[in-house]
This record gives sequence, structure tokens and C-alpha cells, in this order.
Amino acid sequence: MVIVDYGNNRIMQWTNGGTTNGQVVAGGNGQGSGLNQLNQPTDVLIDKETDSLIICDAGNGRVVRWSRRSGTTQGEILIDHIACHGLAMDEERNLYVSDGGKQEVRRYKFGENIGILVAGGNGQGTGLNQLNFPTYLFIDRQQNVYVSEWQNARVMKWNKGATVGIVVAGGQGAGSALTQLNGPLGIIVDTLGTVYIADDWNNRVMRWAQGATQGTVIVGGNGQGAGANQFHLLVGLSFDQHGNLYVVDYNNHRVQRFSIE
Repeated sequence: MVIVDYGNNRIMQWTNGGTTNGQVVAGGNGQGSGLNQLNQPTDVLIDKETDSLIICDAGNGRVVRWSRRSGTTQGEILIDHIACHGLAMDEERNLYVSDGGKQEVRRYKFGENIGILVAGGNGQGTGLNQLNFPTYLFIDRQQNVYVSEWQNARVMKWNKGATVGIVVAGGQGAGSALTQLNGPLGIIVDTLGTVYIADDWNNRVMRWAQGATQGTVIVGGNGQGAGANQFHLLVGLSFDQHGNLYVVDYNNHRVQRFSIE
């Protein structure tokens, strides 16, 4: 398991079953802009082709790559001058990056620093062709882009080549009703088009079926706290091959695992 340790400016790896100590696999040399440092990283993905980590080094406004091979002491810059927050990769190894400064998502081939606009790019706003602080991303097999919008309290789907998006969750203003989200962050979409959302300020994980006008709470929703059924601001989501859900519970400084029906 690879985890972004935002406050410690590092990426950690924890082996299955080992809950005692993790291993620093990127950063960990203090907050800074050196190639051996990270500054408030927000997302990471594994590029199996090159056996490396792709990291959104948000505080430095760049996307960097760190080899996973032993002896690696610094990374290399892939994309710079970008207010990145979330990352995703499709099956063709295109890299997608959300940019909260330009309110857009771009698709990059490795070696590019410009990329192709795939969502937003029409200024900050609530229009279907706009984004308002895009955070985390999910790319399906058709290269459709799902993006969570922190400020618009919604999750949007931008079909490949589209100039406007479709609201697939939320979009009814920030709130705690089942039709609403409040600060959506991490998202996962399954093969049926069901969207799983880390509903940050509501301290719950929501599941929205394709075409649904409201979601269901599958984990949390029991107020803010440190109980096993509670969160204190959740950020990221991940499923393993057995269908277990992993949730990054930010202010409780832990990762929780849940068995989902």
C-alpha cells in the first residue's frame, strides 16, 4: 500500500499485514523544492511500466516521478508550473492531472509539459463547461474523465472529446442530504458506472448508481470522530482485488479498511 503523507512531505509504503512501520519511498527530507524533497504532496500513482511513483507535488506546483528501485534518492520533474491536486492514468499510459489554478484537467503523454485539455478550461464557475477547484480524478476504460469538484460539491463526468460535463453526483449545493455532497475528494468508478465518493465534510463515503439522483451512505455518516465507524475529514479511496475499501482518514492520521457488501 502506497500512501501520501501530506504533512510529513513524503510518500510511505506499507506492506500487507504489516501495521507497525512503513517505509519512506519518496521525499522525507524535509519540506522543500529540491529534487530529493516534496512539499505537501496530494496524490500518487504507481506506473508499473517503469516501476516508478508519479506524485503530485502540490506545494511545489509540479508533478514528479520517483523510481521504486532501491537506492533512489531523488525524483525527476515531469510537469512544472501547475497547481496540481489529483492524478490518474489510463490503459495507454496517458497521465491526467487536475489543475486548481486553471480550473481544468489535462491529459499528457510522458515527455510533454503542455498536454491536451479534457475537462474545464473555461474559467471558474458552476456551468457544465466549467470546474471549480477540481481535485481527484478517475479515468474509465473509454478514457472518460470523472472529476470531483470541491467548491461545486459535485462529481462530473466528461466523456472523451466532450466540451461539457455531466453531473453524476451532487450538484445540489453543499449539504448533508442524500442528494448532496460537501467537499467531495477521492472518487472511484466501477465497471457498472457506480461512483464511490469520499464526502469529506460529511465524514462519509457515498455510493451513487449510474443515473441516480441521490446516493447512499456505505461507510461513516456517524458524525465526526475517531470511532471505527467514524471519520475526521476523509480524503482518498481505494479498493483491493478482494473488494475491500480503504479510506484515508486525514485528521485521525490513519487508513481504515472496510468490507463492503
